[in-house]
Amino acid sequence: MEFFRIRKDIPFMRHALVLNAISFITFLAAIFFLWHNGLHLSIEFTGGTVMEISYPKAAPLESIRNEIEKLGYTDTQIQNFGSSRDVMIRLPLQKNAEGILVPSAVQSATVMKTLESAAPDVKLKRVEFVGPQVGRELALDGLKALFFVIIGIVIYLSFRFEWKFAVAGIIANLHDVIIILGFFAFFQWEFSLSVLAAVLAVLGYSVNESVVIFDRIRENFRKFRKMNTREIIDNAITSTISRTVITHGSTEMMVLAMLVFGGPTLFYFALALTIGILFGIYSSVFVAAALAMWLGVKREDLIKGERKPDDIGRDEDPNFGAKV
Repeated sequence: MEFFRIRKDIPFMRHALVLNAISFITFLAAIFFLWHNGLHLSIEFTGGTVMEISYPKAAPLESIRNEIEKLGYTDTQIQNFGSSRDVMIRLPLQKNAEGILVPSAVQSATVMKTLESAAPDVKLKRVEFVGPQVGRELALDGLKALFFVIIGIVIYLSFRFEWKFAVAGIIANLHDVIIILGFFAFFQWEFSLSVLAAVLAVLGYSVNESVVIFDRIRENFRKFRKMNTREIIDNAITSTISRTVITHGSTEMMVLAMLVFGGPTLFYFALALTIGILFGIYSSVFVAAALAMWLGVKREDLIKGERKPDDIGRDEDPNFGAKV
């Protein structure tokens, strides 16, 4: 399925050096902000108090958020839980004037007192304390998940393609992940488990686009024997543009709907996906394909052994040798 077909190959690789330099600078900037600012971790990683409350009618989330902010909490997570009447509130750890952590029971009692003053019919269903140790375990588990996903992608690309493609693909994927984290570090957006899930999703999404382009490059090396490597890559990218527009465009429409209409609960999840999808397209074309070119991928790397004349004709004409 194609929306359009471009007859003349676009010379993407002509600008590869400049665009790779921009990517490298952006990558270094992301690493710097991660080192200098760090990630603004949610209470799922740092620990805190989790409360579940219920209202007889639909809960006024904005009113609840405003009331809790008056108590001095700035990093709370407030969202519907199960139904529009049930609300989950996540409060960060809080210390008193002496630097001692405020007990979870005191935090929940203070919040309930404030909410009851605005809505006397609100009820507390459950209170749970998430300690810093649990948060550290979640952070460690998240890093393990990210590490194993990367290792899995490396193994897959190594078996699927020649090693130069595998190296180019994994560098492009790490490029996307670091830049997403760099955005969150620079703007100090909250990094939660849902954002981590978005980063893992972007890894799989980005490698899929790289594999499609790599497959087309491999096909072109067999089909077009008079083209050089740069022309082969330009043709592969140009011939997959229509597919890219369809798949990424439809996905981005769904993600933008979550970003605009999903509310605070889905905002950072959708934001991470938006950044990842946009940079995933960029990295597949100007990072993965360009790196494969810089690494010196050539026809001999992908076509093993001497080919027979019949095979050459069959590659160039799918109906070669067919009986009439």
